[in-house]
Amino acid sequence: TRSSVQLIFETPCIINSVCVTGCSFGGRFYSLEDTWHPDLGEPFGVMHCVQCYCEPQKSRRGKVFGKVNCKNIKQDCPDPDCDDPILLPGHCCKTCPKGSGDRKQTDSVLDSFEYFHEKVKEKEDDLHKSYNDRSYLSSEDVARCLVSPSADFVAVLTGVTSSWLPSSSAVARVRFVLTRNSLAFSITYQRMGRPSKIVFLDSDGTTAFEYRVPKGQSDMICGVWKNMAKPLLRQLQSEQMRISMTTSTSRREEVEGKIIKHRALFAETFSSMLTSEEENSGMGGIAMLTLSDTENNLHFILILQGLIKHKDPLLVPIRVQLVYRQHILREIRANITSHDPDFAEVLTDLNSRELFWLSRGQLEITVATEGPDPRQISGFITGRKSCDTIQSVMSSGDALTPGKTGGVGSAVFSLHDNGTLDYQVQVAGLSSDVVGLTIELKPRRRNKRSVLYDLTPEYSKTTGQAVGSWSRLEARHIHMLLQNELFINVATAHSQEGELRGQIKALLYSGLDAPRHELPTPLAGHFVSPPVRTGASGHTWLSVDKQCHLHYEIVVAGLSRTDDITVNAHLHGLAEIGEMDDSSTAHKRLLTGFYGSQAQGVLKDISAELLQHLDQGTAFIQVSTKMNPRGEIRGRVHVPNNCESGTKADTDEVEFDDVYQKDPEELKKDPHTCFFENQHHAHGSRWTPNYDKCFSCSCQKRTVICDPVICPVLTCSRTIQPDDKCCPVCDEKREPKDVKAPDRVEEHPEGCYFEGDQKMHAPGTTWHPFVPPFGYIKCAVCTCKGSTGEVHCEKVTCPALTCSQPVRRNPSDCCKECPEEDRTPAGLEHSDMMQADGPRHCKFGKNYYQNSDSWHPWVPLVGEMKCINCWCDHGVTKCQRKQCPILTCSNITRTDGSCCPECVDDRDDDDLMMKASDKRRTLRH
Repeated sequence: TRSSVQLIFETPCIINSVCVTGCSFGGRFYSLEDTWHPDLGEPFGVMHCVQCYCEPQKSRRGKVFGKVNCKNIKQDCPDPDCDDPILLPGHCCKTCPKGSGDRKQTDSVLDSFEYFHEKVKEKEDDLHKSYNDRSYLSSEDVARCLVSPSADFVAVLTGVTSSWLPSSSAVARVRFVLTRNSLAFSITYQRMGRPSKIVFLDSDGTTAFEYRVPKGQSDMICGVWKNMAKPLLRQLQSEQMRISMTTSTSRREEVEGKIIKHRALFAETFSSMLTSEEENSGMGGIAMLTLSDTENNLHFILILQGLIKHKDPLLVPIRVQLVYRQHILREIRANITSHDPDFAEVLTDLNSRELFWLSRGQLEITVATEGPDPRQISGFITGRKSCDTIQSVMSSGDALTPGKTGGVGSAVFSLHDNGTLDYQVQVAGLSSDVVGLTIELKPRRRNKRSVLYDLTPEYSKTTGQAVGSWSRLEARHIHMLLQNELFINVATAHSQEGELRGQIKALLYSGLDAPRHELPTPLAGHFVSPPVRTGASGHTWLSVDKQCHLHYEIVVAGLSRTDDITVNAHLHGLAEIGEMDDSSTAHKRLLTGFYGSQAQGVLKDISAELLQHLDQGTAFIQVSTKMNPRGEIRGRVHVPNNCESGTKADTDEVEFDDVYQKDPEELKKDPHTCFFENQHHAHGSRWTPNYDKCFSCSCQKRTVICDPVICPVLTCSRTIQPDDKCCPVCDEKREPKDVKAPDRVEEHPEGCYFEGDQKMHAPGTTWHPFVPPFGYIKCAVCTCKGSTGEVHCEKVTCPALTCSQPVRRNPSDCCKECPEEDRTPAGLEHSDMMQADGPRHCKFGKNYYQNSDSWHPWVPLVGEMKCINCWCDHGVTKCQRKQCPILTCSNITRTDGSCCPECVDDRDDDDLMMKASDKRRTLRH
């Protein structure tokens, strides 16, 4: 479904990304070497006899990527070692009934897949439909963005020693997230003043990017390196880049380190920065830690810098200790080498006291060398730190019992080193009063919610908000919070189990000037005019900078059912911003069209009127979808600003930060880019070609579509033809003063705004509507009514043809014509299905079907699916699986060629005996 929120998002790494190495298939993301059964959605379901594999590939330049390979595995099924094998639901291969003797196992490939498949099934079966946590099972989250970033890197920065600069005891840790060609970084540091400059160095040691650190009191530095050049991206991926950080104080300090990939970053939930008490030691390190999912084991990896000197022997004995207030709780001894000083280990079975101290940030990890010249570094263990925002959107569509109430919930969290979790929660548009506001685990049994913390006492009915702190987080809760495994539930008088629910997730730092520390503006169907009962909701952060540009971030939830995720193309919507007044003079601007559940960007060239409405709190942001084109969710926004005159620019274009990249190098690597007249054009862009100014071209996924410009009908008596324009215009200088153009006084001063091409059209002009992603619709003509400012579109009516073989002279023409040599006088009884005013045809796979045709679909690797019937209904393909009767027997099987399962007990015993006898006779021969 396509939505409207004047904002556009792309699900990172599913569409055209440099970020994650893996495979995208059917709206889901798979890591390299993953295997799965493809789910074709209703009514086809999971293809259990087809196995797909994400095969690692390497390009000529050495870049690793994933390629999907699918094969039919039915021929690999083993021969069951019994007389009467049965086919169980959800399986491809027949197996022997329980108790019928020995069973052969499938081959190792099938075994490995079934193991992972059962793991997924356990997660899904664990959540009955009546309490299904849709947000937890979202494939989009598996894909990335709100759950796991595209590519993670880390750097440990320690003191630099040179002839003019003494070494330092300072240590810094940098965590990087690469999304397409933007590198976001979160920096923490100790034993040094606030840095003033951060420099990225390429493989030659030359400055590739410099970031000036803004002044502030925070011990966290957040930034983004946008539009990284392709050669530098390759250097980053191959770990050839370094980063340095310097202070501008009187005692100038500099730390530097190498940027590396590390698999532990994905699972890390606790961390520690290790420093030395020695002055000018140049030593440091980090510890990345995580708890086991089921047991109280603490896994950790140490990355050490400077602790091992080059003069040390090949093997250096070290001692790793877990300490509480100078009391040694655990100790591990090991040997490491100078060329590989990293170290990984696990501390098993932490007791309740150790877990409590871990949650409060009171455990310390120390690493020391043993020998005549011992060196030591240490640091306290706290919850993982980053510039990401822990937040949640609660929607009725994601409730345990999904609904469509039009309500919204929004929450922002902040985790402190001592284990305290600050929260700000707001709800609006609910069907009844709030009776419960809780932080919960994923339910493990039907109607059995697992409540961790009750926020209800802090909830104010007057404000609709709950603000407070949760000071008793256990270490396990911190781990689950940072792994996106917690939920927030809103129960109401009419929905005791929960009207709204949302997953608590980390929203990646974007670098935009958006006030994420504040509660965002809620977006709900309740706020749309008229109100919409929808399962979707969202929230948005907005700010206006000194240049009067609008920075926006939007997160939506509940827009599509997880079951439909493979057929909705993840195109969730359009976002727009406008004033609350719904009259025809309202000032509306498209923010973006977006994929997935998140959109962000910067809107420039805002009118003074719209900025004034933002300042006065009379503006709104609205997300529209295909189901609700006039608005699915909306929120009233108030952004104080001093931009009285508006922003100045020559063009009225929106800046699409992530979709329409201006950088030519970025355009080249986008597979949807069009190359036309020696230039690259972004997908969705429009331009006037050099070869003819009377054409307008658009790029639609590597395909260039050029259509002729329709000139408006002029009401003046004298016209001129400008050299740089296609259409003539009125010559106002030579126009007789006594001639009065009709309707000129009543014309709408601003013309008409058309949602399709997101442009203003002059009064009286006509054009073919531009409808993304289809391009120009030649079978319709739109007109801007000068008196009202309304757009009126009419379908082109094709003339009745008398020939038997009509032709379309140009591929872009709407109507067919009779060729000159074929003028059959007899009328054509049936209109051609491609005519604009005839019944529309359907395309399924590579085949075309006329209206009312029916067929059994053919699926690659599977063949014809005779249990499914498809038909063409006026251009829309509809498919339905044959309805099977409900069976009450205990032994169920499915025979070859049969669409429905049947009871084994209903078979004739004589037939069974004869079948067994025939099989034994065959074996003897």
